[in-house]
Amino acid sequence: MYPEYLVEPMRAELTKVGFEELKTAEEVDQVLKGEGTVFVVVNSVCGCAAANARPAARLAAANEKHPDKLVTVFAGMEKEAVDRARGYMMPFPPSSPSMALFKDGKLVHMIERHQIEGRPAQMIADSLIGAFDQYC
Repeated sequence: MYPEYLVEPMRAELTKVGFEELKTAEEVDQVLKGEGTVFVVVNSVCGCAAANARPAARLAAANEKHPDKLVTVFAGMEKEAVDRARGYMMPFPPSSPSMALFKDGKLVHMIERHQIEGRPAQMIADSLIGAFDQYC
C-alpha cells in the first residue's frame, strides 16, 4: 500500500473529470453487474499511468459518446476492489494500469498495460473512443 498523500493527486486526475472511485468489492459488483455501459480504469502510480493511461482516459471520457458510468480502482491501495474488478476482466491477466469497457455486465473492450506503455495518450484514447462509439 502507498501513502494516501502520494496517490491523492493521481486519484484526482480522474475523479475531477467524473470518475467514481470504487473502494470495495461490493461497490465493484454493484456497478459491473448492472445494465448499461461502464468504463473501468485500473489506476496505478507507475509512469505509464501518469503519461499515457490517465490522460487517455480523460480524453476518451470527454468524447460525445461515452459510457453511462466512469469508474476507477487503484492498484496498490484498495486490494479487494482491484482484485474483484480484475476478476471481471478475465481471461486477461492482471495488469496496471489497464482499462476495460463493459456493456450489460460483459467485457467488450480491454486495454492492457503492454498496450499502454510507450504509446501516446491520444492513440490509446482513439482506441477507447472507437469502443465507446461502438458500444455506448
